[in-house]
Amino acid sequence: MRPDLPDRGSKMDVTKILTELRQEREQIEEAIMSLERLARGRGRRRGRPPAWMAELDKKRGRPPGSKNKTPNAQKAMSLA
Repeated sequence: MRPDLPDRGSKMDVTKILTELRQEREQIEEAIMSLERLARGRGRRRGRPPAWMAELDKKRGRPPGSKNKTPNAQKAMSLA
């Protein structure tokens, strides 16, 4: 006989199983509610972005000086 499996003659504690299942259901419902709140809050926000987000925007895009080149520099780049 395996010790991890109950033998057929033992009585299952149904009330204990129901209590555990109800607790699991509550945890799952809480997880669903928090995910729904996150999904609702994903839209475009109005107003000024937080400071940490503004710092990220400064780092994106072209490096400084790469956009405004003199005509002579552009010719040299096209000949290369």
